[in-house]
Amino acid sequence: MTRVSIVTLGCPKNVVDSGNLADGLSREGIICTEDMNDSDIVLVNTCGFIEDAKKESIEEILKLRQLRSEGRKLLVFGCLAKRYKDELIKEIPDIDAIWGVGEEEKIIEYCKSVDSGNRGQVAKRTKKTQDSCHPELIAPSYAYLKIAEGCDRGCTFCVIPSIRGSYMSFEPETILKYAERHIRAGIKELIIIAQDIGNYGNNKGYNLSSLLRDISSISGDFWIRLLYLYPTALGKDLISAIAGNGKVCNYIDVPLQHSEDKILKAMGRGGSREAYKNKIRMIRDMIPDITLRTTFITGFPGETEDDFNGLKIFVEEMRFDRLGVFEYSKEEGTPASKMKGIVPKRIAKMRRDELMRIQSHISLEKNRLIIGKRFKALIDEVDGDIAVARLYSQAPEIDGVTLIPGCGMHHPPLLSVGGFVDIEITDAYDYDLKGRAV
Repeated sequence: MTRVSIVTLGCPKNVVDSGNLADGLSREGIICTEDMNDSDIVLVNTCGFIEDAKKESIEEILKLRQLRSEGRKLLVFGCLAKRYKDELIKEIPDIDAIWGVGEEEKIIEYCKSVDSGNRGQVAKRTKKTQDSCHPELIAPSYAYLKIAEGCDRGCTFCVIPSIRGSYMSFEPETILKYAERHIRAGIKELIIIAQDIGNYGNNKGYNLSSLLRDISSISGDFWIRLLYLYPTALGKDLISAIAGNGKVCNYIDVPLQHSEDKILKAMGRGGSREAYKNKIRMIRDMIPDITLRTTFITGFPGETEDDFNGLKIFVEEMRFDRLGVFEYSKEEGTPASKMKGIVPKRIAKMRRDELMRIQSHISLEKNRLIIGKRFKALIDEVDGDIAVARLYSQAPEIDGVTLIPGCGMHHPPLLSVGGFVDIEITDAYDYDLKGRAV
């Protein structure tokens, strides 16, 4: 029986795509295994969003090509594969087959055609292989729930629409089926993702608020977290739906990308500095304990020192709870790649570092304010005597964590991975927190 391993690179949306592919393979009788030494085929799901992601994908492919000498097939798919298919085939002839985005059926057909009985030099299998694996379940405590594909926003720096196409909302029944499966498996946090979740279903009379209502009606003790809300899609109705739903974390990720009107216009973003300030005030008025996360880009073509100073003032004034900063990455085929006023990379990096220094002080001040307060926390990991947990205000992989020492000294252990616990915050750092179980 054919065995397949899937290596996933890039964003959580790729994680979900790999999980769906694993499901499709399993339905055809193909076994998915996490052990590449026990596989006939290795599939690499690539990312091609920015330069660093492209480099990572290429390096991973080059590292894995040695597997072919052991009789395995090396297959490549995903964003990078779609953008640079011809170049990859030319530069890395060790790739046996290559597909872009949304070609899962072709991948499955290819895998079905591989004869696992003629693997040549592949070593004998000695380890137990799982009947199936679901790469989207990357932790016992949380799972990503992808609700749409593509994007219609047309930001001048972004290649996603050219790779993944126009925005398409998935059917509610499909999303709810996956949500129920995750919850039955013991998942305690469902993370709603898409390139633009706020645009979900609006053209069908069933929107994100409707979906949140239906997911939260599923029986079980779990959180719902929202990532990637385009600022102009976040209106009063949706904010009210978040505020009034006890299962939705009071956590909103709204990537603003910049604060200055001139740069926002060049980026093709909706909104303005004043509109963003008003939106943030409205969110905080309607949800007083909201955690707001955003991202900014430094070094966009045409960004002057005055523009950057304006962005610094905006960050200091708005005092975001969470903030990420990326240096502008010039991507082929985007309108921004043809713009004048290129900012040197070293300047873009200096600006990024300066913004992060400002944010580290803000984050530390905000963290210190909750020392002595009690929260519900979700345990992601227990390492010896220390549990690694998260509050509603901490998204996995991108935010800090809450450390709970001393939990391993009890028999049986007080805390278990994938469970909730009430804790009191005892100390605070720039991004992480420390607490004790109560």
